[in-house]
Amino acid sequence: MGSNSTTTTKIKNNILIVDDHPFIIQGYKNAITRYEPDNYEFTISEAKDCESAYHVITNPESSFDIAFLDISMPSYEEKNLYSGEDLAKLILDHMPNCKIIMLTMFTEFLKLKTLICNVNPRGLVIKNDLTFDELLLAFDKVIKNQVYYSKSILEMLESHDNTIEIDLFDKQILFHLSKGTKTNALTQYIPISLNAIEVRKLNLKELLNISEGSDEDLVKAAKNKGLIF
Repeated sequence: MGSNSTTTTKIKNNILIVDDHPFIIQGYKNAITRYEPDNYEFTISEAKDCESAYHVITNPESSFDIAFLDISMPSYEEKNLYSGEDLAKLILDHMPNCKIIMLTMFTEFLKLKTLICNVNPRGLVIKNDLTFDELLLAFDKVIKNQVYYSKSILEMLESHDNTIEIDLFDKQILFHLSKGTKTNALTQYIPISLNAIEVRKLNLKELLNISEGSDEDLVKAAKNKGLIF
């Protein structure tokens, strides 16, 4: 006599988690593995910074369906990877169908708006909003091809009208200034002329309302606005 029970084929998903806090990675794994275990089977890879994430993402064997990325983490200057935002772009270059969920401690509207414009993540969650249930809800929405923004982000987007945006060269200028690099040495790291760098610095100071400020003032204002970390 055969059994009457039917076996369903589980949907396999490859998940990448990048965060520089091991306990947060463990929290994500706990939530993911409890999501509809009868229907889904998850293979989870992890990385702790931009460098380790780069090697995982660019491995020809890698293919991810969903990636959880912290925005702020140790950079990998050699490959121009300074944040989770840069990793998101790298993932989308290699795996355009991967669904990105980004998590951040930052609540600066400008940073979030730039992130949405540049990456358009499927999920965006402020870590202060994050509970086990919130994580499961975000995961559920994204795995079902919907978009999920946490409550604080929705409130922020509804209450602002701000159009400040910066590009990769601006970000590189700010990053290297924040590391103490002098302006005349920036051309070693950024493939534009010194004159173009000077113009961009002036534009950034104007954008951030510190026209008369020093490089230190520019870096401080950029950090306050969440443009660099």
